[in-house]
Amino acid sequence: MAKNTFEENLENLDEIIEKLESGELSLDDAIKEYENAMKLIKTASKMLNEAEGRLIKVIEKNGEIETEEI
Repeated sequence: MAKNTFEENLENLDEIIEKLESGELSLDDAIKEYENAMKLIKTASKMLNEAEGRLIKVIEKNGEIETEEI
């Protein structure tokens, strides 16, 4: 199974929110959707943390390019 991208996770989360806000789900279905949303949030948060760790700020000093993590 392919891993969803961050953007796909956000789209899935939006769809779940719309379902929950509609008020048309049974209690059991609403709980299942809520659980799925929490998993998506956790995954998206992890993706953001990993991306943040890889971000590098490039600074040019004295003709040399230095990198420093931000």
